Amino acid sequence: MSLSVFKNTQFLWVALTILTCFSCGSQNKEDEDEKMLRQYFDKLSMTTQQPDNVIIVGANQIESYFNILKDKKVGVVANQTSVVVDSLMTFFENPMLIKEGDKKEEYHLVDFLVALNIGVEKVFAPEHGFRGKADAGEVVKDGIDTKTGLPIISLYGKNKKPSKEQLKNIDIMIFDIQDVGARFYTYISTLHYMMEACAENNIPLLILDRPNPNGHYIDGPLLEKQHKSFVGMHPVPVVHGMTIGEYAQMINGEGWLDKNIKCDITIVKLKNYTHKSEYTLPIKPSPNLPNDVAINLYPSLCFFEGTPWSAGRGTEMQFQIFGAPSFPPEYYPFTFTPKANEGAKHPKFKNETCHGKDLRETKRLHKLNIEWLIAAYVSTGKQKDFFNPFFTKLAGTTKLQEQIEKGYTYREIRKTWLKDLESYDKMRQEYMLYD
Repeated sequence: MSLSVFKNTQFLWVALTILTCFSCGSQNKEDEDEKMLRQYFDKLSMTTQQPDNVIIVGANQIESYFNILKDKKVGVVANQTSVVVDSLMTFFENPMLIKEGDKKEEYHLVDFLVALNIGVEKVFAPEHGFRGKADAGEVVKDGIDTKTGLPIISLYGKNKKPSKEQLKNIDIMIFDIQDVGARFYTYISTLHYMMEACAENNIPLLILDRPNPNGHYIDGPLLEKQHKSFVGMHPVPVVHGMTIGEYAQMINGEGWLDKNIKCDITIVKLKNYTHKSEYTLPIKPSPNLPNDVAINLYPSLCFFEGTPWSAGRGTEMQFQIFGAPSFPPEYYPFTFTPKANEGAKHPKFKNETCHGKDLRETKRLHKLNIEWLIAAYVSTGKQKDFFNPFFTKLAGTTKLQEQIEKGYTYREIRKTWLKDLESYDKMRQEYMLYD
């Protein structure tokens, strides 16, 4: 029998075990049911204990939030990163399932909750969709999840904030999405709108926290109110240095929701995490962030999205390279040719040879690097059309473009950020959950 069959059998076994616990109708059985459920969670906790340096995400701590969801009608904000990892695999102590070196078992949170008879009513999908296949900026349509039959409501496109009708009959909402710590990564904007909608409709929000792979630093200009957009909604730096749970607390605490309303939030905290932790994401957070290097370089290279030049979409080196056909080859000898692929159906310079820079061997950044952007601007002759209007949305200010055009160095530019960064850092300390 194949390993996959064992895995499926194991998953159903747990589901049936818990369903059995809740199927007993008599009052006399309630204590026994609760005892069985407690024994399950106790054993689950024992078998998923990890060394102190292994991070355990909020979704993996089912024993911490099962009772919150019990007998509730549940909505879930989720995408392909919303998984429960290695929480069931060792429960049966079956050596065929736990061979050394086996890949950790992963179940999508929605599938997991449905199997545990949690009353999931709807799934709300952010940019890139529920299964994470859409291009950046591509409209994600409502639909039905073929695996569970649940309705999927898009929170990207015109419908960024769920309506009262879409939230009808929801008792509690779950938010479980992997962020990467950049202001223009739109999942924190989706968080804002969901918090606002939940607050307006008296729906509590359960946040299953996940690590911020760029949570070890803060950097960049603060967003100015006049440049607020879906790629930047709050007066925070480009790299904000917070987890989703911490960020939600800041949205509430700073009164950023409409009319200063507050969302009732509960956060399932990470275990064994600090902001100095290095964390490898088990699943791509979006189609064009394929690995740790791309995720770390993303805050710096995303500025190229506000220029005509490529940041590697349409290759397998997204956000690890940059370039264009017009880049001078004497300065940029590395070449690449963008082609249509998953997450980039129409990449810049499709099928054209580009000259650029390969950054795949770059050491982990602890600050924004805009020197690459400045060098590209200079090497292309300081073209007047180097920056497009989207650049200002990404930067959150017109000042960065003006400074680059005036010939400021990186050091001179960063000095203009320091006062704001100090004020922001002081503000965010009130909302921090981790060292």
